[in-house]
Amino acid sequence: MVDRGEAKGRALARGALGRRLRALAPVVIPVLLAIADAMLVNGLELDLEVGVSMLAAAALVLRRRFPLLVFLFTLPGLYIGYIWFAPMIGLYTLAVRRPGRARLGLCAVLLITAHFFPYPLSDFVLTDYRENTQVLIDASVTSAAPIALGLLVRTRQELASRVEDLTRSRRREHRLLADRVKTTERARLAREMHDVVAHQVSLISLQAGAVQVSTEDAAARAGATSIRELSVRTLEELRHMVGVLRADGGEAAEADGLAPQPDLEELPRLIEMSALDVTYEGGVVAGASGTKTVERAAFRTVQEALTNIRKHAPGARVRVRVDPVDPGDAVDAVRGRGSGRAGSSARGEGAGGAGRAEGCRAAHGLRVEIRNGPPDATATVPALPGGGHGLVGLRERAQSLGGTLEARHTSDGGFVVRAEFPYGAG
Repeated sequence: MVDRGEAKGRALARGALGRRLRALAPVVIPVLLAIADAMLVNGLELDLEVGVSMLAAAALVLRRRFPLLVFLFTLPGLYIGYIWFAPMIGLYTLAVRRPGRARLGLCAVLLITAHFFPYPLSDFVLTDYRENTQVLIDASVTSAAPIALGLLVRTRQELASRVEDLTRSRRREHRLLADRVKTTERARLAREMHDVVAHQVSLISLQAGAVQVSTEDAAARAGATSIRELSVRTLEELRHMVGVLRADGGEAAEADGLAPQPDLEELPRLIEMSALDVTYEGGVVAGASGTKTVERAAFRTVQEALTNIRKHAPGARVRVRVDPVDPGDAVDAVRGRGSGRAGSSARGEGAGGAGRAEGCRAAHGLRVEIRNGPPDATATVPALPGGGHGLVGLRERAQSLGGTLEARHTSDGGFVVRAEFPYGAG
């Protein structure tokens, strides 16, 4: 019961009512204290002392907006009604919000004067030195205490604000340092890629060129030509990636076109050089109504899917379709296709869950579908390395462009990869 009551109290404090009470408390509590002070000093009988004391207490409602005027309005209550809380709270607020030295000094003198001289002024006895000295000391302390407390609170607020500024500045410095570290690491990766991969691919290209020149076999010469062309293309793309890694902003460097990028026009050549039994159905003219970024994503999707087929379904028949999305298609909400692993479980590409539509279909878009049948049992499975991130990377690329990607097994033992990208307005 105690825990439940505490939980209710915390929920109430965090709710709208709690926020409202926290906002009203600094306004209402000083007024109530000043009213209680006036009642204790002057009683409940309505007279001049009670009237000016109550007016001084009521004026504290506006102390934050008009601190100087409110303080001056409370001085008659101090002089006539002998109240302390209202003028002290007014002077404290003035010290917090308008901390000018001359202003605070003048107001302190006014408070001391209102406290020192009695009402009516004819009761003042100049020769009563001991009592006058005591009253003057009391009045000085009464004026100095709220000023000191107000200046202390204001200084604390300023320090908190500066600490917050310093914290934000340090966070910015940490982000800049992290960006610098990333830039340095990217440059190191670029050097490693250039020194290792480019060297090996160059050797492959040289060896293929040597076979192309020396062999008399037409089939071997054609194979060596394909290997050499693939090596040259790989070197071009590698140089592009190295340039992106070395640049300060990868997206800006990519937009500037550090190297020619593949698009839909390159798909027939990619399929021809894949050494697979592929049927290509292309229903979109490259660059007709879309962007090169979308065409590049479609090319990479087909490239990754064909690589997976070579790894995990050798000898399978493949169909590649690239066509526009019908603008009349209904919006397809995100739906799970099953609870088993997709792609990565059968093909080692780490797709995460079963095939899943990752978003909604665009009204005008580009659909890319790569479907393969079951592998040929007599075909030799090549020992190709797999990073386990191919389909994951394709899905992230599709999502970054506002598209969808789906990868799942088919009932005949094959596999299908289907992606849709926004591709202009048709």
